[in-house]
Amino acid sequence: MREVAFILIGVDIGTTSICGVLLDAANGRIVKSITKENTAGLPSSETWEFTQDASVIWDLALRIVGKLRAEAGYVSGIGVTGQMHGILYVDEAGAPVSPLYTWQDRRGGLPGEDGVSYVDRLRRLTGYPVAAGFGMATHYYQQQHGLVPERAAALCTIPDYVAMRLAGLARPATDPTNAAGLGLYDLRKLGFDLAALQRAGIDPDLLPKQVPSGTVIGRTPDGIPVVSAIGDNQASFLGAVRNVRSSALLNVGTGSQISAYADRYSEAEEIETRPFPGGGYLLVGASLSGGKSYAMLERLFREICILFSGTAIPDIYAAMNLLAEDEPEPGSKLTVNTSFFGTRADPHRLGTIGGIGPANLTARHLIVGVLEGMAEELHGYFAKFPSPVKDRLTALVASGNGVRSNDALRRMLEKRFGLPLEVPEDREEASRGAALCAGVGVGIYPGFIDRE
Repeated sequence: MREVAFILIGVDIGTTSICGVLLDAANGRIVKSITKENTAGLPSSETWEFTQDASVIWDLALRIVGKLRAEAGYVSGIGVTGQMHGILYVDEAGAPVSPLYTWQDRRGGLPGEDGVSYVDRLRRLTGYPVAAGFGMATHYYQQQHGLVPERAAALCTIPDYVAMRLAGLARPATDPTNAAGLGLYDLRKLGFDLAALQRAGIDPDLLPKQVPSGTVIGRTPDGIPVVSAIGDNQASFLGAVRNVRSSALLNVGTGSQISAYADRYSEAEEIETRPFPGGGYLLVGASLSGGKSYAMLERLFREICILFSGTAIPDIYAAMNLLAEDEPEPGSKLTVNTSFFGTRADPHRLGTIGGIGPANLTARHLIVGVLEGMAEELHGYFAKFPSPVKDRLTALVASGNGVRSNDALRRMLEKRFGLPLEVPEDREEASRGAALCAGVGVGIYPGFIDRE
């Protein structure tokens, strides 16, 4: 490979895959990427349990970094991002003593003996809108059931764990973007709410030390600076959006979400306000469904094919996308609410299909209805953004395989939002954002908003 003056590594610990990139800091282009399937998933007989093996994740991430490091020659810094909200426990040496309880894990939403869910009880105790899947909700459940490992010295997110290991540390560090994703976090003061933790009986000594975004927390054995991990939402935003203040990011993957930058703190129903690295906030409307809704429909069609013909179409998604290109007449469309997997605020909410008549119970109508439902769900969050944020938006930026591979969904999003939609050339938005974070941390870029 051609030697470049400044090369950065960015690693994204995703739910289903782990990706690493080499970024040419001079022009912002990805010059090499490696993606591996995340094979760390652990089996469970419980429908609410979603865990992964942290050691498997670490091994995959380390191999990716090693290959990138060998190809790059000289590396200026390493940044890490990954799935937010989930937690694992580590001992005093930094070794995992539990699986990773991912953001999809719903144990916090289970009812207690009094019929009240643990997450609802935590909300009442603390006054914070913690959702099932957030680290504090998971930890609260574990604590109430005596399931916190005896040797646990700290809890942390999986990207914080990987960054800790890369930097040769034994104690995890976290930045505001990841810390806030755990819950019980004061967004105005940018720190965990110690009084709320006390009311919930949560020991603050178990929490990782907070450092500013872009902090160099340590170095690899061969001296490469490792920067504190950044939340995957913020990393994807940084990696995909050129104009931070005038563009909203739509991501459709396993779930889906819309994100927009705000200079000041604000609150809105069903909108999460998250710290933005370097200052300001990211307003986020996050759906648990997203691409899973389309995948659910694909499974239905696959089952129908097998049951009635004995065979399955090789690529059902391609057939679905083709059918969606020819939209039904507006008056004949189905109305689909795609909350099939609940919402962060109400894990028990279900989706609906309405407006069924004798002429529209067809595959095409159902496909278009689900896609329009996905677009409508995202627009519903957008409508709740403060006017100063909405009014200055001039474009949408789309990321995630769920929107990249679906022309019909992109068209529906443009139509519903009334804004032009751009798709970045690089697919590895989160990994790119992690690399950019490393660039800020080691002084290559002046800041997170102005990266020229």
